[in-house]
Amino acid sequence: MKRWFLILLTALTLTGCGYNDFQRLDEQTKSAWSEVLNQYQRRADLVPNIVATVKGEAAFEQDTLTKVIEARSRATSIQVTPETLNDPAAFNKFQAAQGELGSALSRLMVVVEQYPNLKANQAFGDLRVQLEGTENRITVARNRYIQAVQEYNVLARSFPSNLTAMVFSYSPKANFSVQNEAAISAPPVVDFNKK
Repeated sequence: MKRWFLILLTALTLTGCGYNDFQRLDEQTKSAWSEVLNQYQRRADLVPNIVATVKGEAAFEQDTLTKVIEARSRATSIQVTPETLNDPAAFNKFQAAQGELGSALSRLMVVVEQYPNLKANQAFGDLRVQLEGTENRITVARNRYIQAVQEYNVLARSFPSNLTAMVFSYSPKANFSVQNEAAISAPPVVDFNKK
């Protein structure tokens, strides 16, 4: 009788420990992260085509192109593994490199506005639309990853599943953060009197 009671107690304990939830949510975060990487790779693949099209304009600013090429090189040189999700320093390094590439591409698009021939170039227009679509896909993929990490981290920090997390070393995962939080939290200054 005592033996059956111990078996039943063990089964109930394992059912409520959250181990299977950790497995499911860990896989969900890895899947969401893979989609983020997929979209970042799509953006990185577009950069050489954009640069080649822009180089066709003889008067274009070489410094801007060089910064885009260098940012792409840094962003694609970082080796990302599943362990990156559990290493906040590696995650932040990867995030910073991708942010730098995004900023360089934004500056490129601003500079392009000064070149009417380039703006009228159909190939460049198509690449620009693809880049804008890719940036939107990156945003969606990052949001899905953020939600998956949130669900995982809540499980890792909630009782009694936090006990399972400690036993099996399921630590909370790093999430995307804003690099310049202080700068973006300040309200924008709008002055219609400046010329």
